[in-house]
Amino acid sequence: MKALEATAIPSAAQMWLGALERTAPIRDNPHRTFPDVIEELAEKFGTAPALLADGECLTHRQLAERSNQYARWALAVGLRKGEVVGLLMANCAEYMAIWLGITRIGGVVALLNTKLSGPSLAHCIRSADPKLIIVDAGSHDGLGRAVPEFVSHERIRVGGAQMVRRYSGECLREAERGAVSIEDTALYIYTSGTTGLPKAARVSHGRVMQWTHWFAGIIDAGPEDRMYNCLPMYHSVGGVVAMGAALVGGGSVVVKEGFSARQFWDDIVRWDCTLFQYIGELCRYLLAREPAAGERDHRIRMICGNGLRLDVWNDFKERFQIPRILEFYAATEGSFSLYNAEGKPGAIGRIPPFLAHRFPVALVRHDAQREQPLRDQSGLCVRCAPNEPGEAIGRISDSGGAGGRFEGYTDAEASEAKVLRNVFKSGDAWFRTGDLMRRDEKGFFYFIDRLGDTFRWKGENVSTSEVSQAICGFPGVRLANCYGVRVPGAEGRAGMAAVVTEAGLNLAAFRLHLVNLLPGYACPLFLRIVDDLPVTGTFKLAKQDLVRAGYNPRETANRVFFNDPVKGAFVPLDEELYERLQRGQIRL
Repeated sequence: MKALEATAIPSAAQMWLGALERTAPIRDNPHRTFPDVIEELAEKFGTAPALLADGECLTHRQLAERSNQYARWALAVGLRKGEVVGLLMANCAEYMAIWLGITRIGGVVALLNTKLSGPSLAHCIRSADPKLIIVDAGSHDGLGRAVPEFVSHERIRVGGAQMVRRYSGECLREAERGAVSIEDTALYIYTSGTTGLPKAARVSHGRVMQWTHWFAGIIDAGPEDRMYNCLPMYHSVGGVVAMGAALVGGGSVVVKEGFSARQFWDDIVRWDCTLFQYIGELCRYLLAREPAAGERDHRIRMICGNGLRLDVWNDFKERFQIPRILEFYAATEGSFSLYNAEGKPGAIGRIPPFLAHRFPVALVRHDAQREQPLRDQSGLCVRCAPNEPGEAIGRISDSGGAGGRFEGYTDAEASEAKVLRNVFKSGDAWFRTGDLMRRDEKGFFYFIDRLGDTFRWKGENVSTSEVSQAICGFPGVRLANCYGVRVPGAEGRAGMAAVVTEAGLNLAAFRLHLVNLLPGYACPLFLRIVDDLPVTGTFKLAKQDLVRAGYNPRETANRVFFNDPVKGAFVPLDEELYERLQRGQIRL
């Protein structure tokens, strides 16, 4: 095992102080955006590595130069401030250079989910209304099928260094930069939230600065650090936070196209990484593998992410010799974030008393029947007692600073739906997370579940309404109710659908229909054929009894099927198969 440097593990107070120090200057310099920071880093660190990948590596100077080339390309194609460019590419070093350059001159980049196809992808594109879309070769055909009108109007560009080779990488002149401030929108990042199809969240330059510098401070990022990032770059964590935080400290990022449990520790050792970004399921997959050479032969000093459950936390830390775990909670469009700087197993974070005024967070009792927070006789929301589950909400403020901002979505109606008004006093406004949590006597928060019509599976939010719409598009399906069910040994909830059909369902054709319309993580893992579906008093489909019965064949007389990933088919789920699933003998 390589010898770890004898660096003291910072205290929680030092971590918070580091975050405050790095973010303090942001509001005092409103025209200094993240692309400016990249240019400053190029001057300071020059030929030191910035982005590392098997395909291409960029130094800090080369990253700045490549982003300048994309900025000049954007100007050459007539992109104006506020106009949108869609970006549909797999993880690569080029990805960040593209959005840095376009946002530098005032353009907005919509980070499109490469796992989406068909109607879902078309919805995301049309909601952003991009002037152009930059794709990689692997995404071109799928994009053409989703939005053929874009192909006919030549609005697609195949990205890569060859696209901007003829443009200069020198620093932009003042006239080229334009008047861009931290108040302007930089990115659209898609989030399912808790209801409906994906929504494009507005992310300002100020938010990008806040995310990257706050995180750089709390992990104490420095020039010697190397972050391993295999999370999707179309997400806020994988594409902005993990990348930007390491760069802000003068360090580098290893960009991996996707997660591979088999290659993970080999990559960590080969690239000599000191940090890596996780989601809970990633850690669970690694823990489930047989011990491998190199899994302790690393220089990792800290891992950071979200979704690491208590049943995995200690075993993961001990087996892989992880000195520090930084679990956090945040939403792309949210008004607050939580950090478990103390490293308390199972907790998603807490807010120290000296920062409570900057991160006003509350848990309120939830009315499951009305799907709204419970209100008392005076019409105000009711705060939860210690350890009582409730919906997490964050007060909205336009005063700036570390917390309180809600920049909303491109859809004004969707934005308003996330705002809870007259909460604890007349006229106040709070952001609804849609997440059920509890807070213990010491102030630590613990995630319990998602509320509404979305559940999380394979590290992605699955919209039940989107899945239901796809299912009901198959001939012979009259009604569908989709929901998430727990599977032992798996993070989040697996998709299940109860369907009412007119006649016998052709399962092979039905599965192919879903595969063509939905990303893999959204295709139901379990299927239950029913004669009718219960509804609530307000004629909404009821889920409680269906969720309770789950996929247990003993709990229903209906036929239940399992979407077998090995056979590529829906197979009858009998008691023997059910027991194998319960024992975690089938990899999902």
